[in-house]
Amino acid sequence: MIKNSPFSFLLLGALICTAIGAFAQQPDQKLASIFQKNKKEILVAAHRGDWRNAPENSMQALLNSIEKGFDIMELDVKMTRDSQMVVMHDNTIDRSTNGKGKVSDYALADLQKFRLKNGLGRATHHGIPTLKEMMIAAKGKIIINVDKGNDHLKEVFQILQETGTLNEAIVNVGDNINYELLKRQEAIPEQAYLMVVVNMKRADAMPIMNSYQPNLKSIIQPIFDTDTIQNLNLLPEVAKKQVLWLNSLWPSLNGGHDDDLAVDENKKVESWGWLIDKKPAILQTDRPTELLLYLKKEGFHQ
Repeated sequence: MIKNSPFSFLLLGALICTAIGAFAQQPDQKLASIFQKNKKEILVAAHRGDWRNAPENSMQALLNSIEKGFDIMELDVKMTRDSQMVVMHDNTIDRSTNGKGKVSDYALADLQKFRLKNGLGRATHHGIPTLKEMMIAAKGKIIINVDKGNDHLKEVFQILQETGTLNEAIVNVGDNINYELLKRQEAIPEQAYLMVVVNMKRADAMPIMNSYQPNLKSIIQPIFDTDTIQNLNLLPEVAKKQVLWLNSLWPSLNGGHDDDLAVDENKKVESWGWLIDKKPAILQTDRPTELLLYLKKEGFHQ
């Protein structure tokens, strides 16, 4: 429990979620399992948490994700003026809170006076959590994907080590960066799970993905705004050697095989089914409840 924190009552909720998932596979075991050969199960990653029912990147979005049985919550981090890592997607707080200005211009204490907005743009009672608070609440309950921390990997890994969650988290390390270059630029803990985003339209997309093969805890996230790229046909073969994370968010990340096609137009085979044919171990979605039901129905999730 964090003393004098506005999130104390939410952290109590996290303890209740523990009882709900007492017999579920632990996050560290679940994360390790995706690296097993011929594994059929596909994990569901909730983009910014359960943001349709709570403010995005909020503690409540995390607790909802745990309670609803999502495998992973994706969250985004930024650095405050006093070098504290907070959970926030944008560089500014204008869109997602009732405040204005850059995250980096505020000290943590001042930043936490603002309230997060819900999906309708209205201020709620929820405040901005720190990464440390989120990791403490998530520990032992759900895998966390830390995004947007590329410029502060040292601090991100330090928080994961301090909270004992390094084996329950996936850290995005950057876009289109070769593994050897990454190792020269950053001190990567040996036990850390890494993810690199690779634009499949690049001529060097395949070499970048292949460069991560020596790291047995690395995950590849291919993105593509069209489904006509020749390299996409190679993804099932890539998946035999490396772990793939695909996105069903907006069309620019999946060539039009997105969540809205699956849910609003009820074309799940053309959307999620098409992505599943590429053999991902993880699908990130803005419709986690619906995707989870679909995967269970199709035999891709317990």
